[in-house]
Amino acid sequence: MNTHPPFPDDGAHAVSGPEAVAAVRLQLLAAARYRLAIQLPTLPPSILSSPDELAELRRIAIAGRNAEVRIVLGDPSAALRTGHRLLDLAQRLPSVLRIRTSAEEDNGAEKEASSWLLNDAGGYLFLPDAERWEGRAALKDGTGQAPLLLQFEQIWERALPATQLQALGL
Repeated sequence: MNTHPPFPDDGAHAVSGPEAVAAVRLQLLAAARYRLAIQLPTLPPSILSSPDELAELRRIAIAGRNAEVRIVLGDPSAALRTGHRLLDLAQRLPSVLRIRTSAEEDNGAEKEASSWLLNDAGGYLFLPDAERWEGRAALKDGTGQAPLLLQFEQIWERALPATQLQALGL
């Protein structure tokens, strides 16, 4: 049961604390229709692994021909070592849920530390330091999301497929 009130949808707001960040993340997933763009330095077991989050990711991934979930991870091997639940979904839906590893040139201190989730409804969650659980979020703020989306597109184009996460298909 979600004990957090719905996040206001009238522009960007500060978000702080792991529970508040998780609640906003779930609201952004629920508001997405076909597309997500996610940047994470690491994929700890507490992020994108709850049954509700995985159900929303699956819903988006099977939403139709326009469905696309793109994730850039700084360290995909760590997610593999911990057996993150998202990897099972990515292996079952590899043409829709794609994971790449950031290119060497995108591994600077500032870029590597931040994380964000962007949806196709103009919503975003941005944490300048993914370890601190403090940042800003909006359910509908296309102008606030635009620079993050542009930066994500550039990082995605340089990123390499995370081949270590692909199913072997034996």
